[in-house]
Amino acid sequence: MARTDGDTAVSKDEVLADFGRYLRLERDLSPHTVRAYLTDTSSLLDHVGGQLDRLDIGALRGWLAGQHEAGKARATLARRTACARTFTAYCHRRGWLSTDPGLLLGTAKTPRSLPSVLDQEQAQAVMDSPATAEPKELRDQALLELLYATGVRVSELCALDVDDVDRDRHVIRVLGKGRKERSVPFGLPALRALDRWCIHGRPLWARARSGPALFLGVRGGRIDAGTVRRVVHARLAQVEGAPDMGPHGLRHTAATHLLEGGADLRSVQELLGHASLNTTQIYTHVSIERLRAAYRQAHPRA
Repeated sequence: MARTDGDTAVSKDEVLADFGRYLRLERDLSPHTVRAYLTDTSSLLDHVGGQLDRLDIGALRGWLAGQHEAGKARATLARRTACARTFTAYCHRRGWLSTDPGLLLGTAKTPRSLPSVLDQEQAQAVMDSPATAEPKELRDQALLELLYATGVRVSELCALDVDDVDRDRHVIRVLGKGRKERSVPFGLPALRALDRWCIHGRPLWARARSGPALFLGVRGGRIDAGTVRRVVHARLAQVEGAPDMGPHGLRHTAATHLLEGGADLRSVQELLGHASLNTTQIYTHVSIERLRAAYRQAHPRA
């Protein structure tokens, strides 16, 4: 039982349910992030024996130290630090804590590693893999082309409806993080692949439960992220020398190739739906590293 400063007590389950509603409805976080935050919060509450009045800065630091000793990655520790700060701030606003100990908790820094990307020849080989007229092949080719052409997130791809594709203007309407809508252009190869899927593939799989979903699974429902990841991994495995990566790797690849082709950073930020330009700037480092690698390999005085 987690006791408040008053005469009433609130259970761990009630705390988690309340916090979950806040994360979903007020913070508008994704289901994946909400699940991760609630798992972390449950662990934190267990650390203090379910007693909110024991949740002070010492308890927070002790919990994070235990995570560190358990070998958790720095990125995981950074997320759990952010979760703890969000949770204690929420508890303070709800009146469950008289002060907010999370304000005393430093922000964990995590090193930003450069993402793996395909070079342009590898990307071409992935997109040029032969496709049959089978619905699965038509669908897989269309989603691969669209991922590479637009750099959309896998969740955004799965959420696309047929009417989100503007064939005349060559753009798709995407609902991104924070429910922000943006229009993202795509080229002729993606348009042709989409047309083949929508005309010759999708009608064969469409059922009453399909609704307006653009991409379908074999049973006719909207495609899920796991299926898209399997498609991407399988296609990349067919290309010699290509790094093994998922849909987010194609997003990284699209951004890097746009910058290498002369696109400005602000335009790439808008296309990717990044809230901050700092997030987009990592792709300039990717391009510079690739340039350095080419220099070291080719220049006699490197």
